[in-house]
Amino acid sequence: MSRNYSRLAFSKSIVKEVSVEEGKVNNPQTSDNNQVDSEKSHVESTSKFIQETSLDKMHEIAEAARMKKLMEPPKWILPEDI
Repeated sequence: MSRNYSRLAFSKSIVKEVSVEEGKVNNPQTSDNNQVDSEKSHVESTSKFIQETSLDKMHEIAEAARMKKLMEPPKWILPEDI
């Protein structure tokens, strides 16, 4: 029984509703128009980036980010810091 419950809890934690409808925000606690405008702006800029950037350029960006991450020293998170 507990195994099914934890699987259900895990499933709920990774499922997110994505909405780009006019005036709708993913977070039900937020109803501020500035946040709606901010999300709309983010969606528009993302769409513009996808349309204007070649797949090869996106791959170069991702590879540069991956190499930067590989060059960073390891980060330790201690339990008392959480």
